Amino acid sequence: MKSFNTTAVCIPSKHYMVDISERVEEIKKLVYSGKYFTINRARQYGKTTTLKALQQALVDDYIVLSLSFEGITKAGYQTEGEFVQTFSRLVLDQVEFFGVPIPEKTISALEGFCEKEAEQLKMDELYRVFRRWIAVSEKPVVLIIDEVDSATNNQVFLDFLGLLRDGYIARESSGVPTFKSVILSGVTDVKHLKIKIRDEDEHKENSPWNIAADFTIDMSLSAAGIKGMLDEYEADHHTGMDTGEMAKLIREYTNGYPFLVSRICELLDTEVEKKIDNIKDRWSVRGLDEAVKLILAEDNTLFQSLTGKLNNLPELKASLRSILMEGIKLTWNPDQRDIVLMQMYGFIRNYNNSVRIDNRIFETRLYNLFLSEEEMKNSVFFREGDLAKNIFVENGRLNVRLILERFVQTYHQIYGPLKERFKEKDGREQFLLYLKPIINGTGNYYIEAQTRDQKRTDIIIDYLEKQYIIELKIWHGERYNEAGEKQISEYLDYFGLTTGYMLSFNFNKRKEEGIKQVHVGDKLLYEATV
Repeated sequence: MKSFNTTAVCIPSKHYMVDISERVEEIKKLVYSGKYFTINRARQYGKTTTLKALQQALVDDYIVLSLSFEGITKAGYQTEGEFVQTFSRLVLDQVEFFGVPIPEKTISALEGFCEKEAEQLKMDELYRVFRRWIAVSEKPVVLIIDEVDSATNNQVFLDFLGLLRDGYIARESSGVPTFKSVILSGVTDVKHLKIKIRDEDEHKENSPWNIAADFTIDMSLSAAGIKGMLDEYEADHHTGMDTGEMAKLIREYTNGYPFLVSRICELLDTEVEKKIDNIKDRWSVRGLDEAVKLILAEDNTLFQSLTGKLNNLPELKASLRSILMEGIKLTWNPDQRDIVLMQMYGFIRNYNNSVRIDNRIFETRLYNLFLSEEEMKNSVFFREGDLAKNIFVENGRLNVRLILERFVQTYHQIYGPLKERFKEKDGREQFLLYLKPIINGTGNYYIEAQTRDQKRTDIIIDYLEKQYIIELKIWHGERYNEAGEKQISEYLDYFGLTTGYMLSFNFNKRKEEGIKQVHVGDKLLYEATV
């Protein structure tokens, strides 16, 4: 029986996976055109799986030399000679273990490199060996190098890229034999390597990979693709799930991030059954809520990688905090270093020319991180919400009206009247600190990105298959409030709900604190005022 896979390469015969054949066909077009390019995507984004599928799709027409730099140690980059020997051994392994057809003369030359003293070897000697092979080869040769991140901070690798670039230019101008196509894959876009190793007085714009074609192929998983994977699972397990609806929901949470899609499905298949016996209920909104709670609580390799990046690059962490906690709207700018890095590591994406957190899972995970840091500073709301937790659930439903009522009381008791320096982000943080322990372990929350700004924020709570929408805002007058009531009413229509909630932070000294009911058309709103 097949399984869902979240480690190493996905294999169609062993794993449930999204059909990526269309993506592979698009990449093949770049190879057929003789392009050199880089596939740079975030960690666990399906790069290696895609490269393996591409290799299989090319072997009839090309000789494919598919290498990985993952196992190269620091010593392999110390000098030209050591790199030549390491590279030669990788190629010889392709012959010995994978049967790549390389001529005896080429094999002998590479073996000779491995036997010589490293200081006697030069990079261009290695490249000449490949050119002689390519010149007599019956098929064009394609070079694929995976995990090029391990080459970061190594000048010798840039020298190697320089030789590939020179060969490409000579091929285009005078037909000198060289690789038909070169594909480099990793998290770090190769053009950014120069930033890390060039001295300040050197010209940084002359990248050794400036001949590379743009790679714009979407590698996220579509709802249709996810449905195809779930259809295959359904044919084997007969759960009775609505595969189209489940695929849509999984896509909404993950934005098609391959690891997150597979991990949610893996948890539904193996872990959620411990909480939900009925298999149909497991593969439903209820089961998905449980899987999301599990993935948000686990310390998996992807989250470890993301957290490591934030710890090493505090400026990126500050930018993400501003986007989430302060509602800062950043315009997409491919020349801005922090934006480039946040995209490269998978934190953000370009949405209508503005910066947005890549997916709902990442967004909630980051919110939880930033809120935990606030809890360490001031746990008042955390304790109050936790102590009163049991009174907010009635017959399996969340009593959001009571949550708002108690929040207003608690805020007034602890802080008193609002101060003019108060910002919308302060209210959001404090309310989430109050809310988190109440729903923790049973429900999830997320912030609707389209409404997150300095004037308005919508919090969506998923709790035992029910949804609750709370609009947070600063009071800007009665007219603005009426407009807000109309907006949330329309938003309720989108979610198919008839009851909504509003929490206003009001600086007017004559304000009426507390909670009241307001009817807007057929919608009932509970409006709380601090």
